[in-house]
Formats: sequence, C-alpha cells, structure tokens
Amino acid sequence: MKNRQQGFTLIEIMIAVAIVGILMAFAIPSYAEYVVRGRLSEAFTALGGAQPAAEQYWANNRSYAGFDGAAAFPANTPNFSYALTTATASAYTITATGSGKMDGFVYTIDQNGTHATTGSPTGWGTNAACWVDHKGGACSN
Repeated sequence: MKNRQQGFTLIEIMIAVAIVGILMAFAIPSYAEYVVRGRLSEAFTALGGAQPAAEQYWANNRSYAGFDGAAAFPANTPNFSYALTTATASAYTITATGSGKMDGFVYTIDQNGTHATTGSPTGWGTNAACWVDHKGGACSN
C-alpha cells in the first residue's frame, strides 16, 4: 500500500502569494481613485442643485446677495464645504472646497452655469470650463 501525502508545497504557496500581491498592487490604487471619484459626485450634485435654487432666490429677491442663508443653499458635509464667494444683484459664484480626504479640490459654478475646477491635488489638474473628475484633468460633465 502506497502512502500518498496531500497538500501544497511551500513553493506553490509562495507563488500564489506572489500572484495575489501583484494583483493587489494594481487593484488598490484603482480602488482608491474610484472612491475619490465617488466623493466628487457629492460636490457636483450639490452645486448642480444650487443653481436652480439660486435662480429661484433671485426671482423672489431680485438679487443673489444673501442666498447663502437660504434653506436651499448646500449644507457643509465632511467632504466639502460650500460658500457663496461672489453675490451681487446680477451675479453669483458658489464654491465647493474639499476637506479631509478631499482636501485640495475646489469647484465653482456661477450664474451662467459655468462649471470650473479652480484647484485640485497633484495629478488631477484644473479646468476653467468643466469639473475635473478624472486624473489628468479629464472631465465627463
């Protein structure tokens, strides 16, 4: 009767661990960028929703001044704080500034609906005509 041993050799286990390590080296940075892009949509949604609210505020008050005190103005979150950086009778600029893990991202929208990325972490880029949502300055909006 033959006595067969079952199981994996040390070499087989080391090869499997090396393969998993190589896959993780590519997966973790991609996942981290995916999480950041998901958090950016928070700012895009808030700024996009603030634009019609600002127009409604103007229709009621004939000025954008004071809109930051209105109930429809975006509330600060752990990822972004919102400010009315320019407000006159005929113009406004709302700025979303990243905080915490989103530090460095700065997005704006104005009365004409112009989207702009005025600040971003290294590698993301800025754009005066859109909200950057991919590394390298690419926009999908």
